[in-house]
Amino acid sequence: MAIHHAAELGYQLAAADYERVRPSYPTRALGVLADALNLGPGKQVAEVGAGTGKFTRLLALTGARVIAVEPVAAMRARLAELLPRVEIVDGLAEATGLADASVDVVVAAQAWHWFDPAAALAEVERITRPGGRLGLVWNTLDETVPWVSEYSSIYRLWRTDAVPGHRDGTWRKFFDTVQGWDSLCEEHVPNPYVTDREGVLGQALTSSMISTLDDGRRAQVRRQLEEVLERHHESRGDRIEIPYVTDLYWTSRV
Repeated sequence: MAIHHAAELGYQLAAADYERVRPSYPTRALGVLADALNLGPGKQVAEVGAGTGKFTRLLALTGARVIAVEPVAAMRARLAELLPRVEIVDGLAEATGLADASVDVVVAAQAWHWFDPAAALAEVERITRPGGRLGLVWNTLDETVPWVSEYSSIYRLWRTDAVPGHRDGTWRKFFDTVQGWDSLCEEHVPNPYVTDREGVLGQALTSSMISTLDDGRRAQVRRQLEEVLERHHESRGDRIEIPYVTDLYWTSRV
């Protein structure tokens, strides 16, 4: 197995900015998932595609032992700086390198859509103990807000079909056919994120695809995004609220 080329290159280039501009997750979302996955002291959880540790640091608050699995070297380095006490493993969701039946829970935050779902779930089954659980988390832009809809349309112009996303629901269709797991449960928690203008622009500019563009095309994307922000009252000024929703899904082995 190999990491998707867009994720490998894009996140290698954008690791520092990713940590700076991407939103975290609300404590309510952590509470929902911790209850659903039975996280707490004495439990062991592997977070696959841990990135710079945005969700890792929340998992650590549960008292569970957290193992962060991340294939991109720049992301691992940043995660190690921020969370020096967390065990970090160079591995893929499809090939974590962890021992058989060594964890109780696997979590993927902002990452599952990058994985080969069949291979990743087979790895989850291998490394979890009987009754193991899986949690999936995404921060999703609320595109019912007009300026966010326009902003997202600019981003999608520069994406290609070769770059996976979670909004099309492809990842979920896979779980509809899976044997040996309960049906997915879900909850959705508002997660408004207040940042400055550069932070808003950075949401798109740190994406795996746009971060790999040459300077000229990145400048073009930036101009298009700035035009969107100027067209709407809510997205002008120094403080802008980005309306995210944290989407939580979980399931257990039967």
